Amino acid sequence: MTKYGEQRDSPAIAASTVTAPKRFLTPGRFVTILCIVNLINYVDRGVIASNGVNGSSRTCDSKGLCSAGTGIQGEFGLSNFQDGLLSSAFMVGLLVASPIFAALSKRFTPFKLIGVGLTVWTLAAVGCGFSYNFWMIAVFRMFVGVGEASFISLAAPYIDDSAPAARKNLWLGLFYMCIPAGVALGYVFGGYVGNHLGWRWAFYIEAIAMAFFVVLSFCIKPPQLKGFAAKESKKPSSSIETVALTHAEAKAVTPKPKTQNLVVVFGKDMKALFSEKVFIVNVLGYITYNFVIGAYSYWGPKAGFGIYHMKNADMVFGGLTIICGIIGTLGGSYVLDRINATLPNTFKLLAASTLFGAAFCFVAFCMKNMYAFIGLFAVGEILIFAPQAPVNFVCLHCVRPNLRPLSMASSTVLIHILGDVPSSPLYGKMQDRLKNWRTSTLIITSILFLAAIIWGIGIFMNSVDRSNEKSEDEIEEEEKLETKADNNNSVPV
Repeated sequence: MTKYGEQRDSPAIAASTVTAPKRFLTPGRFVTILCIVNLINYVDRGVIASNGVNGSSRTCDSKGLCSAGTGIQGEFGLSNFQDGLLSSAFMVGLLVASPIFAALSKRFTPFKLIGVGLTVWTLAAVGCGFSYNFWMIAVFRMFVGVGEASFISLAAPYIDDSAPAARKNLWLGLFYMCIPAGVALGYVFGGYVGNHLGWRWAFYIEAIAMAFFVVLSFCIKPPQLKGFAAKESKKPSSSIETVALTHAEAKAVTPKPKTQNLVVVFGKDMKALFSEKVFIVNVLGYITYNFVIGAYSYWGPKAGFGIYHMKNADMVFGGLTIICGIIGTLGGSYVLDRINATLPNTFKLLAASTLFGAAFCFVAFCMKNMYAFIGLFAVGEILIFAPQAPVNFVCLHCVRPNLRPLSMASSTVLIHILGDVPSSPLYGKMQDRLKNWRTSTLIITSILFLAAIIWGIGIFMNSVDRSNEKSEDEIEEEEKLETKADNNNSVPV
C-alpha cells in the first residue's frame, strides 16, 4: 500500500528513465566547440600579423644610428618580401591539404581527421615559438595551414547537420562570424603578449588553448555526418532475419570488399562536383567577391590614409571590419532563414547584398568628407559581409551529402588561389602605375558589381537542393540489405 503523494513507477517509465539519459553533447554545445576552434584558428592569423609579434625590421637614419628590430622580422632580420612569404607559406599548407582531408573523409571518420589536423596545428604553433631562423618558421607556418585545412573542410558539414532546420544559416553565421572577430582578437592578443612576454609566448599560449580541443576531439562522439557510413560500427545486425541466417547463408550473401583506389574515388568525386553548374556559378561569384575583400583587407588602411589622411587608419578600418563583419554575417544568416533558404532565394540574397554593398562602398570612396565616407562605407561593409554564410550554404546544399567536404575544400582552394592571393599584388601594381589611391580603390570596388551579376545568374538556374539525396555508399548499402533479405526469404523452411 502506497502512502499519499507517492507514485509507483511503471515499468515503461522506469525503462524510459534508464534508456534515455540526458545527452551532454547537445547540438548547441557541439557547434559551440566548433566555433571556439574556428576563433582560435583566426586568432593565430591575427597574431602573426600583429605588430607585437610580427614586429619591424632594423632601421638606420642618415647619421648611421640604427634602432634594433622587433618581433619576428627584427629578430630574424627579414626583408618585407621574406615577411610576406610567411603568409604565403601558411596558404600553401592550407590549399594543398584541404582537398586531401576531404578525400580522406571517404575512408576515415571525419571528426577523427579534424582531431589529427588540430594535433598538427598545435605542434606547428609550438614549433613557430621555438623557431630560430626564417626557414624554420616558414615550414612551421605551412604546417599550421595543413592543420587548419582539416577543420575548414569538415566543420561546416557538421554544423549544417547539427543545426535545427529553421536556424541552419544563423548557426553557420555564428561560425563564420568568428573570422573577423578572431583576426581582430589576434591583433590585440599578439600585441599585448608580444610587448610584455615576447613574441614566442603568443604562439605557446594559443597552442595550449588548442591542446584542450585536441584532446576533446578524440574523446567526444560527434553526430553522424550525413552521407558517410559510420566507420567504427562493425557490429553485425541483431535483427530477426540476421539471427535466422545459418553460417552458410551468411557466407553466401557476404558483400565483396571495396577495391577502389582512393585516388580513383577522389577523381570520380571531383568530376561529379564540377559537373554541378550551381557549384561552378556560386564559386565564380565567390572568387570575384573574395578578390575585392582580399584587396580591402590588405590595402584598406593605406588607402584610407592616402585619400583622407586618417591618423589612425589601422584602428578605423580594423574597428569597422569587426563591427560590420559581425553585424553583416549574422544579419545575412538571419535574413536567409526568414525568407526560406532555397538555393534561388540564397542567390537572390547574395546578388542583392553584394550589389547594394558595392554601390555604398563606391559612393563612399567618392566622398571628399572623411565622416561621410565612414558612414557610407560602414553600411557598405555590413552588406558586403552578409554573403559569408549564404555562399557556404550553397556549397553545402548544391551537392550530395558525401561531397560536402570536397565542395568546401575546393571552394576554399579556388577563392584563395584566384581571389585574395593575387588581388593584393595586382592592386599594388595598379597603384604604382596610377599613383592615385581613390582611383585605384574605385576600380577594385567596381569588381564587386561583377560578383553580383554572377550570383544573379544563379537565380535563374534550375537549382536543386541535393543535401538530402542519398550517396552512392548509402544506396549500395541498401541494395546489400535488400539482397540479404531476399536470400533469407528464399531459404527453404
